[in-house]
Amino acid sequence: MRLVVALGGNALLHRGERPEASAQSARLAAVAPALARLADAHELVLVHGNGPQVGLLARESAEDPVLGAPYPLGLLSAATQGMIGSLLQVALRSAGTTMPVSTLVTHVLVDPEDPEMHRPEKLIGAVYDERRARALAKTHGWSIAADGGGWRRVVPSPRPRRILELDDARTLLGAGRTVILGGGGGVPVIEDAGGLRTIDAVIDKDRTAALIAQQLDAELLAILTDVPGVIADYGSPEATVLPELTPATATALDLPSGSMGPKVDAASEFALATGRSAVIGPLEHAEDVVAGILGTRIRSRP
Repeated sequence: MRLVVALGGNALLHRGERPEASAQSARLAAVAPALARLADAHELVLVHGNGPQVGLLARESAEDPVLGAPYPLGLLSAATQGMIGSLLQVALRSAGTTMPVSTLVTHVLVDPEDPEMHRPEKLIGAVYDERRARALAKTHGWSIAADGGGWRRVVPSPRPRRILELDDARTLLGAGRTVILGGGGGVPVIEDAGGLRTIDAVIDKDRTAALIAQQLDAELLAILTDVPGVIADYGSPEATVLPELTPATATALDLPSGSMGPKVDAASEFALATGRSAVIGPLEHAEDVVAGILGTRIRSRP
C-alpha cells in the first residue's frame, strides 16, 4: 500500500518541551520502531511539522548582530527540512528498517493571489514586549500580533498548489525507498517574471500531506498526533472519540482552527478528491491507526 503519514509535532517534542537536539532524538527513538515497521510493510512517505524548530532559527536569525537582516523564512524552513530529515533517517535506520530512506528538500508552489496571503495570522518566532515587537516590525517590515501577554511576528499561511519535487519522490518510491517529503509544509514559493521566488509564509503541513497523498495516488493518508482521534464534546465529561466521519459531519462539529480543525479539513480534502479514506489518530499507536483499529476514519461518504 502506498501510504502518506503526517507526523505531528509530538513526534519530536512534547508540548512546552525545550527544542533541544537530544530531546528530539529521544522522542524519535521512541516512535521510530513503529514507523520502521510501516516503512518495511508499505510504500511510505513521511511529512513532518517544524513549528518549534523554525521558530528557534527565526529567533536566532532575528537576534544575530552580525546579520544586516534576518534570513528569509523560506530558507529557515529548508534548513529544518534537512535537520529533521536527518533525525528521522537516523532514527528509522537505528530502529532497523530494511528500506533505504531519503529526505527531499521540498518547494511548494502557492498562489500569490490566495486570499490567505493578505491575512498574516500564523504566529512564528520569539515572544517580545510590544515596544520591541513594534521596533522589529518597523525595521524588518514584519506584521505582528498580540499573543497572550506578549507580541509575535505573524505571516500568511496560503494553500499548497503544487509539490515541485513530486516527480523526484515518485522516482524514489519506485526505487524502493522511504521518502521524507514536504517537511514543515514545504518551502513556499511563487512564480514571477524572474522564475521562482521564496516568500515569507508557512504552509500547513497537513494540507501539504493531503496534496502529496492525492498527487502520489496514495491509498491512505494517516495524520498522527497526540490525541486518540477527533473528539466530540472535547474537554467535557461527555467527550468521546468519533470512530468515523464524513466531510459533511466533520464540518458540523465546528472544530478549533488552531488544532484539530486543519487536520480534519486536510483529511476531508483527501477523501473527497480520491474517494479513499484518511485517518487521524495517536502517534504512539501508529500501526493500529493505519490498520483502522484506532483513531477517526474520514470517508467521502457513509
